[in-house]
Amino acid sequence: MKQLFAVVTLVCVAQLSGCIGSMNGPTEDCTFAEDVKNSDTLYILSYDILAFDDEMIQSFEQTYGYTVEFILADDAGGILNQLMLTKGKPQADLAIGLDNTYMQTAIDFCLLKPHKMEPENVQSHLSTTYDSIGVPFDYGFVCLNLDATQLNDNRTEPTTIDDLTKIEWYGKVSIPSPLTSSPGRAFFFSTLMNYEYDVERTLEWWRSMKQNDLIITTGWTESYEIHYSGGYGVWTEGHIGDAAITVSYCHSPGVEAFFSENSTFSTAVLYEHTHFKQIEYATIPNGKVNSDAATKFIQYLLTTEINQKMPTSNYMYSVLNHTDLPAESGYKWNSPTPQSELSFDQQKIELTIDELLMKWSEVMLS
Repeated sequence: MKQLFAVVTLVCVAQLSGCIGSMNGPTEDCTFAEDVKNSDTLYILSYDILAFDDEMIQSFEQTYGYTVEFILADDAGGILNQLMLTKGKPQADLAIGLDNTYMQTAIDFCLLKPHKMEPENVQSHLSTTYDSIGVPFDYGFVCLNLDATQLNDNRTEPTTIDDLTKIEWYGKVSIPSPLTSSPGRAFFFSTLMNYEYDVERTLEWWRSMKQNDLIITTGWTESYEIHYSGGYGVWTEGHIGDAAITVSYCHSPGVEAFFSENSTFSTAVLYEHTHFKQIEYATIPNGKVNSDAATKFIQYLLTTEINQKMPTSNYMYSVLNHTDLPAESGYKWNSPTPQSELSFDQQKIELTIDELLMKWSEVMLS
């Protein structure tokens, strides 16, 4: 294989991935700590969310009278790990960026407390069993992206993910690890759904991909910006461009077009059961935190002024009703929407997420 990074770190993260429980909200024996009163500072644990620019934060501070301080993690997995490490004594009043591939683990470990909001303008299809614990603030569909310029007489567009195991795609596919990447984890779930939750068939596909010189990276950024030949990474220092296919979002080609005057070589590849609806949440850590300030920030995040800008400020869909991707510069035209909205059904499989990822590790990292 070309890329296998930080094996020790990956295995450690897998051990923290937790197990999926009842999928019915918080663990019954959780004890929820009382809030801290009269704090004028709001501490937010998040990754580097692009929508949270200086103007947006300053507007919140001026409107509500709080000072905002950020504690930054690398991604959703980093947020979960930070909550794990500070369990019972969280450093942040608000955690923003856990998605529906990580939420249940956080719930099972009593890392989050119920919020007291009733969002009225959130699209109904985003409602899940996590509604009492997390408030959606953006979403998108994870799927394969293809650089059409890499197709030729010997390499044609794949019609199923099984085609990616063929010699014509040797060394041409890059996928972020499900151990350390949220889109990578979502795609791993998609492969399970593709093979009707048959673990052995799923792992056999991954084994075949390994033999076909699959490029595995630690995160989306490395996969998309460094290895993928069809995205904006071509303008990034250190770009390699050895992968014609990568895991990203179905609307990523639209983002490419939007910033390139309606020009993109990238296209979303939609196979049945190979895309995943990823929902990102704002959540309140379980501990002595400033829930009042956290709630105000979530409400601010869901205002029309802020949330309708998600497609251009954070490059994800807005969660609000009657919003869509922009039509300008080919953004919406190059962003196909899957006909079905897939989400992982834990009840169809006996293994926990921890066990599944360890099996994946045994196949891919040995």
